Amino acid sequence: MKSSEKTLREHSKFLSLVLRHQPETIAIQLDSEGWTDVHILLQQMIKHRRPLKLVELIEVVESSDKKRFQLSPDQNKIRAVQGHSSAQVQREYVAITPPDTLFHGTATRFVDSILEKGLISGERHHVHLSADLVTAQKVGQRHGKVIIFILDTKQMHQDGFQFYCDENGVWLTEQVPIKYLKLFESESKKLIQR
Repeated sequence: MKSSEKTLREHSKFLSLVLRHQPETIAIQLDSEGWTDVHILLQQMIKHRRPLKLVELIEVVESSDKKRFQLSPDQNKIRAVQGHSSAQVQREYVAITPPDTLFHGTATRFVDSILEKGLISGERHHVHLSADLVTAQKVGQRHGKVIIFILDTKQMHQDGFQFYCDENGVWLTEQVPIKYLKLFESESKKLIQR
């Protein structure tokens, strides 16, 4: 029997919390690549009043449109693909050449801070970037009225910045200084001069 969308979303949010940020919430250990034992995870979720069956866990992983989680081929381990802030996780990505342009979707309320500091990872290990405007728009919509930053990743890469692309197509870098950013108003589809 399939879980309801609401139940899947609740499980996904809780898994994001413990697999990205606070594994100590249910007393699990993550290795440096973010993996934890599935059976220990399920036991600890029961112990902490968040019961989840293996079939439900697999459904959460497979139904995630953003592919937030990854199961090992033998389904004995699970991890969040990216977005970690936990000190236990220090994923080792292979640096690759990015496309000439990448995008970052966010809410308009964050524009002033970004124009002051650039894009910073905050509590996460990396800044998350999108390969296309549509994806950046979807990401930004989660936070309110959307604004898109267009990044000159070709110049950034030439200037020595490292880029990585995770298993689900999210581009990552440690920071994006202001000089590489252009503001794009997604509704009018125009660059905003600053």
